[in-house]
Amino acid sequence: MKAYLLAGGRGERLRPFTLHTPKCLVSIDGTPLLGVWLDLFEREGVTEVLLNVSHFDDQVRAFVGARARGPSVTLVVESEPIGSARTVLEHRDFVRGEESFWIVYADNLTDMRLAPMAATHRAHDGVLTIGLFHAPDPRAAGIVELDASGRVVGFEEKPREPRGDLANAGVYLARQSVFDCIPPRSGVVDFGLHVLPRLVGRMTGHVIDGFLMDIGTPSALERANANWRVRQGHKTHA
Repeated sequence: MKAYLLAGGRGERLRPFTLHTPKCLVSIDGTPLLGVWLDLFEREGVTEVLLNVSHFDDQVRAFVGARARGPSVTLVVESEPIGSARTVLEHRDFVRGEESFWIVYADNLTDMRLAPMAATHRAHDGVLTIGLFHAPDPRAAGIVELDASGRVVGFEEKPREPRGDLANAGVYLARQSVFDCIPPRSGVVDFGLHVLPRLVGRMTGHVIDGFLMDIGTPSALERANANWRVRQGHKTHA
């Protein structure tokens, strides 16, 4: 299976950590975040990854080149961020012939299993399955409403008055029809702002059973590191 791993942002909110290091290589308990994702993909059977970056691509290329195992990585360098959805659309040939494929935001830290979400995906014929988590601050996330069958019947990006706390986790399993739902225009084209609202009624939610945290700010990175160490320690001693 194939995956888009989206790491095109410049990490302004994560400074000073990203002044000399791309966000995808910030340390998670001694391991670059990109390494955490590639290890997860290897464990879960993803064999090919398209990774986009917009700065410090030499560091990313060196890191990927030094890995002796795991999925093969196609590195795409963008002179400036163009948005998560536009990156996927411009590189649709990467998944040509694939029935379904993963689209993942690289600035999240997770130890989720992909198989349960893939099972949810196989059980419906919609455009996309969206991974969900319970957001501690729903006003800072894309909030989803589900019906009794798990179909998404509402989506709002960073609502002033959230109608729940089920939030977009930045992990999608999509079918080829998703490309018809991405506006083919210049500038930044983002899934949360420009695509997911179009897919209300045509996608299904899957609540992720596992650890998932955003690492987009220094305080978030500190919390994620602390929680990751605790979770990995519990796994080691289980």
